[in-house]
Amino acid sequence: MSGVREATHAGSWYSSSAPALRKELGANLAKVGPLPEQGYAPPVADAKAVIAPHAGYSYSGPTAAWAYAAVPAANIKRVVLLGPSHHAYISGVALSPFAAYGTPLGDIPLDLDAIDELRKTGLFQDMKSGVDEAEHSLEMHLPYLRLIFDGRDDLRLVPLLVGHPADAQASPLCAALAKLWADDATFFVVSSDFCHWGTRFSCTPYYPDAPEPLHPVPPVRPAAIPAHAAPPDLVRRFDRPGSVPIWKSIQYMDHEGIDLLRYPAGEAALEKWEAYLGRTKNTICGRNPITLLVALIQHLYAKKPEAEQPHFVFVRYEQSSQCVSGRDSSVSYVSAVLRVPK
Repeated sequence: MSGVREATHAGSWYSSSAPALRKELGANLAKVGPLPEQGYAPPVADAKAVIAPHAGYSYSGPTAAWAYAAVPAANIKRVVLLGPSHHAYISGVALSPFAAYGTPLGDIPLDLDAIDELRKTGLFQDMKSGVDEAEHSLEMHLPYLRLIFDGRDDLRLVPLLVGHPADAQASPLCAALAKLWADDATFFVVSSDFCHWGTRFSCTPYYPDAPEPLHPVPPVRPAAIPAHAAPPDLVRRFDRPGSVPIWKSIQYMDHEGIDLLRYPAGEAALEKWEAYLGRTKNTICGRNPITLLVALIQHLYAKKPEAEQPHFVFVRYEQSSQCVSGRDSSVSYVSAVLRVPK
Protein backbone atom coordinates (compact mmCIF):
# COMPACT_ATOMS: atom_id res chain seq x y z
CA MET A 1 0.00 0.00 0.00
CA SER A 2 1.41 3.35 -0.99
CA GLY A 3 0.53 6.80 -2.24
CA VAL A 4 -2.23 9.24 -1.44
CA ARG A 5 -5.72 8.88 -2.87
CA GLU A 6 -6.60 12.07 -4.70
CA ALA A 7 -9.69 14.01 -3.61
CA THR A 8 -11.31 13.36 -6.99
CA HIS A 9 -14.66 15.01 -6.16
CA ALA A 10 -13.19 18.24 -4.82
CA GLY A 11 -14.13 21.12 -7.06
CA SER A 12 -17.39 19.51 -8.15
CA TRP A 13 -19.20 17.82 -5.26
CA TYR A 14 -17.61 20.19 -2.75
CA SER A 15 -15.17 23.08 -2.74
CA SER A 16 -11.51 22.44 -3.53
CA SER A 17 -10.60 25.64 -1.67
CA ALA A 18 -9.46 24.86 1.86
CA PRO A 19 -10.63 28.20 3.33
CA ALA A 20 -14.02 27.99 1.60
CA LEU A 21 -14.51 24.35 2.57
CA ARG A 22 -13.51 24.98 6.18
CA LYS A 23 -15.95 27.91 6.34
CA GLU A 24 -18.82 25.90 4.82
CA LEU A 25 -18.44 22.86 7.06
CA GLY A 26 -17.80 25.02 10.11
CA ALA A 27 -21.01 26.93 9.44
CA ASN A 28 -22.93 23.65 9.09
CA LEU A 29 -21.56 22.40 12.41
CA ALA A 30 -22.32 25.71 14.10
CA LYS A 31 -26.01 25.31 13.25
CA VAL A 32 -26.24 21.99 15.13
CA GLY A 33 -27.80 22.27 18.56
CA PRO A 34 -29.13 20.08 21.37
CA LEU A 35 -32.34 18.10 20.88
CA PRO A 36 -33.64 17.57 24.43
CA GLU A 37 -36.44 15.21 23.39
CA GLN A 38 -33.89 12.92 21.70
CA GLY A 39 -31.35 13.29 24.52
CA TYR A 40 -28.93 14.67 21.95
CA ALA A 41 -26.32 17.15 23.17
CA PRO A 42 -23.22 17.05 20.96
CA PRO A 43 -20.57 15.83 21.28
CA VAL A 44 -22.11 12.58 22.51
CA ALA A 45 -19.76 10.88 24.97
CA ASP A 46 -21.20 7.36 24.56
CA ALA A 47 -21.42 7.49 20.74
CA LYS A 48 -19.72 4.60 18.96
CA ALA A 49 -20.98 5.03 15.38
CA VAL A 50 -22.92 7.35 13.10
CA ILE A 51 -24.88 7.03 9.88
CA ALA A 52 -24.41 10.06 7.63
CA PRO A 53 -25.15 10.92 3.97
CA HIS A 54 -22.68 11.26 1.11
CA ALA A 55 -24.23 13.54 -1.52
CA GLY A 56 -22.72 16.82 -2.65
CA TYR A 57 -22.35 19.21 0.27
CA SER A 58 -24.87 21.69 -1.13
CA TYR A 59 -27.44 18.90 -0.76
CA SER A 60 -26.47 16.77 2.23
CA GLY A 61 -23.70 18.71 3.98
CA PRO A 62 -26.03 20.35 6.54
CA THR A 63 -27.60 16.98 7.40
CA ALA A 64 -24.21 15.28 7.77
CA ALA A 65 -23.15 17.95 10.25
CA TRP A 66 -25.65 16.56 12.77
CA ALA A 67 -23.79 13.25 12.73
CA TYR A 68 -20.29 14.72 12.85
CA ALA A 69 -21.11 17.13 15.68
CA ALA A 70 -21.89 14.05 17.79
CA VAL A 71 -18.46 12.40 17.37
CA PRO A 72 -16.51 12.49 20.67
CA ALA A 73 -13.33 13.30 18.75
CA ALA A 74 -11.19 13.92 21.83
CA ASN A 75 -11.46 10.21 22.72
CA ILE A 76 -11.05 8.80 19.19
CA LYS A 77 -7.87 7.90 17.30
CA ARG A 78 -9.20 5.61 14.57
CA VAL A 79 -12.25 5.73 12.31
CA VAL A 80 -13.61 2.71 10.44
CA LEU A 81 -15.51 4.08 7.44
CA LEU A 82 -17.98 1.79 5.67
CA GLY A 83 -19.43 2.87 2.34
CA PRO A 84 -21.31 1.27 -0.56
CA SER A 85 -19.84 0.71 -4.01
CA HIS A 86 -21.65 2.73 -6.68
CA HIS A 87 -19.49 1.90 -9.72
CA ALA A 88 -17.97 -1.55 -9.32
CA TYR A 89 -19.48 -4.88 -8.33
CA ILE A 90 -17.78 -6.21 -5.19
CA SER A 91 -18.77 -9.64 -3.97
CA GLY A 92 -17.64 -8.95 -0.40
CA VAL A 93 -15.82 -6.14 1.40
CA ALA A 94 -12.80 -4.40 -0.14
CA LEU A 95 -9.72 -2.67 1.29
CA SER A 96 -8.01 0.43 -0.08
CA PRO A 97 -4.66 0.18 -1.92
CA PHE A 98 -3.57 3.61 -0.68
CA ALA A 99 -1.57 4.69 2.37
CA ALA A 100 -3.50 7.92 2.91
CA TYR A 101 -6.61 9.75 1.69
CA GLY A 102 -6.24 13.33 0.53
CA THR A 103 -8.63 16.20 1.28
CA PRO A 104 -8.35 19.95 0.66
CA LEU A 105 -7.98 20.28 4.44
CA GLY A 106 -5.06 17.85 4.69
CA ASP A 107 -4.38 14.15 4.30
CA ILE A 108 -5.73 11.38 6.54
CA PRO A 109 -3.30 8.46 7.01
CA LEU A 110 -4.73 4.95 6.82
CA ASP A 111 -4.15 2.48 9.65
CA LEU A 112 -1.94 0.18 7.61
CA ASP A 113 -1.40 -2.28 10.46
CA ALA A 114 -5.12 -2.74 11.06
CA ILE A 115 -5.77 -3.07 7.32
CA ASP A 116 -3.02 -5.67 7.03
CA GLU A 117 -4.60 -7.67 9.86
CA LEU A 118 -7.94 -7.61 8.03
CA ARG A 119 -6.24 -8.69 4.81
CA LYS A 120 -4.59 -11.65 6.56
CA THR A 121 -8.01 -13.07 7.45
CA GLY A 122 -8.62 -13.81 3.76
CA LEU A 123 -12.11 -12.33 4.08
CA PHE A 124 -11.41 -9.05 2.33
CA GLN A 125 -10.70 -8.10 -1.27
CA ASP A 126 -8.43 -5.31 -2.50
CA MET A 127 -9.90 -2.37 -4.37
CA LYS A 128 -8.27 -1.25 -7.58
CA SER A 129 -7.00 2.31 -7.26
CA GLY A 130 -9.39 3.46 -9.99
CA VAL A 131 -12.37 2.02 -8.13
CA ASP A 132 -11.27 3.72 -4.93
CA GLU A 133 -10.80 7.11 -6.59
CA ALA A 134 -14.09 6.92 -8.50
CA GLU A 135 -16.13 6.14 -5.39
CA HIS A 136 -17.73 9.10 -3.62
CA SER A 137 -19.37 7.28 -0.70
CA LEU A 138 -16.09 7.24 1.25
CA GLU A 139 -14.62 10.52 0.03
CA MET A 140 -17.59 12.68 1.00
CA HIS A 141 -16.91 11.95 4.69
CA LEU A 142 -13.23 12.83 4.63
CA PRO A 143 -13.39 16.65 4.86
CA TYR A 144 -15.71 16.47 7.86
CA LEU A 145 -13.39 13.94 9.52
CA ARG A 146 -10.32 16.03 8.82
CA LEU A 147 -12.08 19.11 10.23
CA ILE A 148 -13.37 17.62 13.48
CA PHE A 149 -9.91 16.10 14.08
CA ASP A 150 -8.22 19.36 13.11
CA GLY A 151 -4.61 19.51 14.22
CA ARG A 152 -4.57 15.85 15.19
CA ASP A 153 -1.78 13.85 13.57
CA ASP A 154 -2.75 10.66 15.44
CA LEU A 155 -5.96 10.05 13.49
CA ARG A 156 -5.96 6.89 11.39
CA LEU A 157 -8.59 5.65 8.93
CA VAL A 158 -9.77 2.17 7.93
CA PRO A 159 -11.94 2.58 4.80
CA LEU A 160 -14.09 -0.39 3.80
CA LEU A 161 -16.07 -0.59 0.56
CA VAL A 162 -19.01 -2.89 1.26
CA GLY A 163 -20.37 -4.82 -1.69
CA HIS A 164 -22.47 -7.97 -1.50
CA PRO A 165 -21.03 -10.39 1.07
CA ALA A 166 -22.50 -13.88 0.98
CA ASP A 167 -24.56 -14.96 3.97
CA ALA A 168 -21.80 -17.38 4.93
CA GLN A 169 -19.35 -14.47 5.16
CA ALA A 170 -21.41 -12.49 7.66
CA SER A 171 -20.26 -14.20 10.85
CA PRO A 172 -16.52 -14.26 9.98
CA LEU A 173 -16.68 -10.62 8.85
CA CYS A 174 -18.35 -9.63 12.11
CA ALA A 175 -15.70 -11.50 14.09
CA ALA A 176 -12.95 -9.62 12.24
CA LEU A 177 -14.62 -6.23 12.72
CA ALA A 178 -15.36 -6.99 16.38
CA LYS A 179 -11.64 -6.70 17.14
CA LEU A 180 -11.70 -3.11 15.89
CA TRP A 181 -14.98 -2.37 17.67
CA ALA A 182 -13.47 -3.53 20.99
CA ASP A 183 -11.00 -0.65 20.93
CA ASP A 184 -12.49 2.29 22.85
CA ALA A 185 -10.55 4.72 20.65
CA THR A 186 -12.14 3.36 17.44
CA PHE A 187 -15.27 4.94 15.95
CA PHE A 188 -17.45 3.65 13.09
CA VAL A 189 -18.98 5.78 10.32
CA VAL A 190 -21.55 4.31 7.94
CA SER A 191 -22.09 6.16 4.66
CA SER A 192 -25.61 6.11 3.25
CA ASP A 193 -28.28 8.22 1.65
CA PHE A 194 -31.86 7.05 1.98
CA CYS A 195 -34.62 6.91 -0.65
CA HIS A 196 -33.69 7.85 -4.23
CA TRP A 197 -37.15 8.48 -5.67
CA GLY A 198 -37.99 9.06 -9.32
CA THR A 199 -38.00 7.43 -12.72
CA ARG A 200 -34.31 8.29 -13.16
CA PHE A 201 -33.64 5.98 -10.21
CA SER A 202 -36.18 3.36 -11.40
CA CYS A 203 -37.85 3.82 -8.03
CA THR A 204 -41.37 5.23 -7.69
CA PRO A 205 -43.09 3.34 -4.84
CA TYR A 206 -46.01 5.24 -3.36
CA TYR A 207 -48.24 5.05 -0.30
CA PRO A 208 -51.48 6.75 -1.49
CA ASP A 209 -52.69 7.02 2.11
CA ALA A 210 -49.42 7.38 3.99
CA PRO A 211 -49.93 8.52 7.58
CA GLU A 212 -47.56 10.76 9.49
CA PRO A 213 -44.47 8.96 10.86
CA LEU A 214 -44.89 7.34 14.26
CA HIS A 215 -41.56 8.69 15.50
CA PRO A 216 -40.65 11.70 13.36
CA VAL A 217 -37.00 12.66 13.00
CA PRO A 218 -36.31 16.41 13.30
CA PRO A 219 -37.19 18.70 11.69
CA VAL A 220 -40.26 16.57 10.82
CA ARG A 221 -42.93 17.59 13.28
CA PRO A 222 -45.01 15.19 15.38
CA ALA A 223 -48.47 14.56 13.99
CA ALA A 224 -51.49 16.05 15.70
CA ILE A 225 -53.20 12.68 15.21
CA PRO A 226 -51.01 9.60 15.87
CA ALA A 227 -50.42 7.28 12.94
CA HIS A 228 -52.03 3.86 12.79
CA ALA A 229 -49.79 0.96 13.73
CA ALA A 230 -50.67 -1.08 10.64
CA PRO A 231 -48.76 -0.02 7.50
CA PRO A 232 -50.84 1.28 4.58
CA ASP A 233 -50.95 -0.38 1.19
CA LEU A 234 -47.92 0.27 -1.01
CA VAL A 235 -48.18 0.86 -4.75
CA ARG A 236 -45.04 -0.40 -6.48
CA ARG A 237 -45.04 2.24 -9.21
CA PHE A 238 -46.59 5.65 -8.90
CA ASP A 239 -49.31 6.25 -11.51
CA ARG A 240 -51.66 8.79 -9.94
CA PRO A 241 -51.75 10.83 -6.73
CA GLY A 242 -53.65 9.67 -3.69
CA SER A 243 -54.58 11.58 -0.55
CA VAL A 244 -50.99 12.62 0.30
CA PRO A 245 -48.23 14.19 -1.81
CA ILE A 246 -45.40 11.97 -3.00
CA TRP A 247 -42.84 13.54 -0.68
CA LYS A 248 -44.91 12.59 2.36
CA SER A 249 -45.13 9.02 1.12
CA ILE A 250 -41.32 8.97 0.77
CA GLN A 251 -41.01 10.46 4.26
CA TYR A 252 -43.22 7.71 5.70
CA MET A 253 -41.33 4.92 3.88
CA ASP A 254 -37.96 6.22 5.08
CA HIS A 255 -39.24 6.45 8.62
CA GLU A 256 -40.40 2.82 8.47
CA GLY A 257 -36.78 1.83 7.93
CA ILE A 258 -35.52 4.30 10.51
CA ASP A 259 -37.80 2.82 13.17
CA LEU A 260 -36.52 -0.68 12.44
CA LEU A 261 -32.92 0.48 12.95
CA ARG A 262 -33.45 2.20 16.29
CA TYR A 263 -32.68 -0.95 18.32
CA PRO A 264 -30.23 -2.94 16.18
CA ALA A 265 -29.45 -5.46 18.93
CA GLY A 266 -33.12 -6.33 19.39
CA GLU A 267 -34.66 -9.67 18.57
CA ALA A 268 -34.75 -10.33 14.80
CA ALA A 269 -33.67 -6.72 14.09
CA LEU A 270 -31.58 -7.80 11.11
CA GLU A 271 -34.32 -9.98 9.65
CA LYS A 272 -36.91 -7.21 10.04
CA TRP A 273 -34.59 -4.70 8.34
CA GLU A 274 -33.94 -7.04 5.42
CA ALA A 275 -37.67 -7.85 5.12
CA TYR A 276 -38.43 -4.11 4.96
CA LEU A 277 -35.88 -3.63 2.17
CA GLY A 278 -37.38 -6.55 0.28
CA ARG A 279 -40.97 -5.34 0.72
CA THR A 280 -40.52 -1.66 -0.10
CA LYS A 281 -37.53 -1.86 -2.48
CA ASN A 282 -36.45 1.42 -0.91
CA THR A 283 -33.33 2.58 -2.74
CA ILE A 284 -31.17 3.13 0.35
CA CYS A 285 -27.78 3.08 -1.35
CA GLY A 286 -25.89 2.26 1.85
CA ARG A 287 -28.16 -0.64 2.70
CA ASN A 288 -25.24 -3.10 2.63
CA PRO A 289 -22.96 -1.12 5.00
CA ILE A 290 -25.93 -0.56 7.31
CA THR A 291 -26.77 -4.27 7.17
CA LEU A 292 -23.17 -5.16 8.03
CA LEU A 293 -23.22 -2.80 11.01
CA VAL A 294 -26.52 -4.26 12.26
CA ALA A 295 -25.07 -7.77 11.86
CA LEU A 296 -22.00 -6.70 13.86
CA ILE A 297 -24.17 -5.28 16.64
CA GLN A 298 -26.23 -8.48 16.69
CA HIS A 299 -22.99 -10.46 16.87
CA LEU A 300 -21.77 -8.45 19.85
CA TYR A 301 -24.88 -7.49 21.83
CA ALA A 302 -27.90 -9.68 20.95
CA LYS A 303 -27.42 -11.90 24.01
CA LYS A 304 -26.69 -9.07 26.42
CA PRO A 305 -29.31 -7.52 28.73
CA GLU A 306 -31.39 -4.79 27.13
CA ALA A 307 -29.80 -2.18 29.40
CA GLU A 308 -26.42 -2.94 27.85
CA GLN A 309 -27.56 -2.88 24.23
CA PRO A 310 -26.81 0.08 21.94
CA HIS A 311 -29.51 2.13 20.27
CA PHE A 312 -29.66 4.62 17.41
CA VAL A 313 -30.81 8.18 17.97
CA PHE A 314 -31.94 9.72 14.66
CA VAL A 315 -31.25 13.43 14.75
CA ARG A 316 -31.86 14.73 11.21
CA TYR A 317 -33.98 13.89 8.18
CA GLU A 318 -34.09 15.93 4.99
CA GLN A 319 -35.09 15.53 1.34
CA SER A 320 -33.25 17.19 -1.54
CA SER A 321 -36.63 18.37 -2.87
CA GLN A 322 -40.30 17.67 -2.29
CA CYS A 323 -41.76 15.49 -5.05
CA VAL A 324 -45.31 16.33 -6.07
CA SER A 325 -45.55 14.71 -9.53
CA GLY A 326 -44.28 11.57 -11.23
CA ARG A 327 -41.78 13.71 -13.15
CA ASP A 328 -40.03 14.83 -9.96
CA SER A 329 -37.13 13.20 -8.17
CA SER A 330 -35.46 13.48 -4.78
CA VAL A 331 -32.91 11.90 -2.46
CA SER A 332 -33.39 11.59 1.30
CA TYR A 333 -30.64 12.24 3.85
CA VAL A 334 -30.45 10.93 7.40
CA SER A 335 -28.07 11.41 10.31
CA ALA A 336 -28.10 8.99 13.24
CA VAL A 337 -25.93 8.39 16.31
CA LEU A 338 -25.39 4.93 17.82
CA ARG A 339 -25.10 5.18 21.58
CA VAL A 340 -23.57 2.34 23.62
CA PRO A 341 -24.33 2.28 27.37
CA LYS A 342 -21.16 2.63 29.42
